[in-house]
Amino acid sequence: MSAPLPSVLFVDDEERILRSLRMLFRGRCEILTTTSGREAVEWVRRRPVHVVVSDQRMPGMTGVEVLREVAAHSPATMRILLTGYADMDAVTASVNDGEIYRFIEKPWVAQYLVDTVEQAARVARHDFALAAARPAASAASPVDTAVAARVAVLDDEGALAAQVRELLPAAVRVEHAPDLEGTLELLADHDVAVVIARLSSADGDVADALKQLKRLRPATLAIVVSSLRDSRLLIGLINEGQVFRFLLQPAPRELLRRGLAAALERHAHLRTQSDLLQRHAVDAPRHEPVATTTGRLLQAWRRLREAAMLRIA
Repeated sequence: MSAPLPSVLFVDDEERILRSLRMLFRGRCEILTTTSGREAVEWVRRRPVHVVVSDQRMPGMTGVEVLREVAAHSPATMRILLTGYADMDAVTASVNDGEIYRFIEKPWVAQYLVDTVEQAARVARHDFALAAARPAASAASPVDTAVAARVAVLDDEGALAAQVRELLPAAVRVEHAPDLEGTLELLADHDVAVVIARLSSADGDVADALKQLKRLRPATLAIVVSSLRDSRLLIGLINEGQVFRFLLQPAPRELLRRGLAAALERHAHLRTQSDLLQRHAVDAPRHEPVATTTGRLLQAWRRLREAAMLRIA
């Protein structure tokens, strides 16, 4: 007897979009559709839904609001934003509020959308099964996020590192690296829970490094602080780097504090429940990383890759 199909809920206020999605996914999953964000949240409250794929601009509730509610009611449900509007505020909110798995733009590439949803469904089915098998007391047990936690701050000026030190308890070790080479050395030598990177340019090694880092160290969470309002940059960091938070510079103190606390808690859970790392899988880069001519930087990458292989072994 074959296993039941995964359930996928598509949310879009345009019925023609829902018709196209039904045709594309017929036979691949149990298809649920609605034009209402409120109804989508009710679906998730009433029954298991493995994946929610939502439009952004809808009357009543935005897609980010829908996915935020879905995350609150069903953390194991994978969340994807599928929209024709890549405005910066929506993309930022999709990271900080919805913690989405992928940001996919309309018009979509059919095979990429199918592959992404099917991958998300596999992860969600696994996580639903884990949650069902885990004792309630174990699932609800608190995690001490400060034990041996280490945070690396990539900041050529140092002000961000000072702010992070003020916001975190003394038990968390905050390491400041003024350049990418120093950050990679820290990552090669230590189990770093969170990397906070000040991003000053869309082109260069730092953005590419954050994407590569997620493939090598999936349990390490990345928080980006930047003055750049570049939605294309952020979409790449979501899909290829699973960036955990994106804060516009200067980072509001309370938002940074909450982001750090959430990242440390997530890292602690990932260390104790390694099966959850599948949720942090990333797309292959869509372009070649910016080539660096610095021999010491290449050596730092080599050390980090070797350290990652040792952890796997």
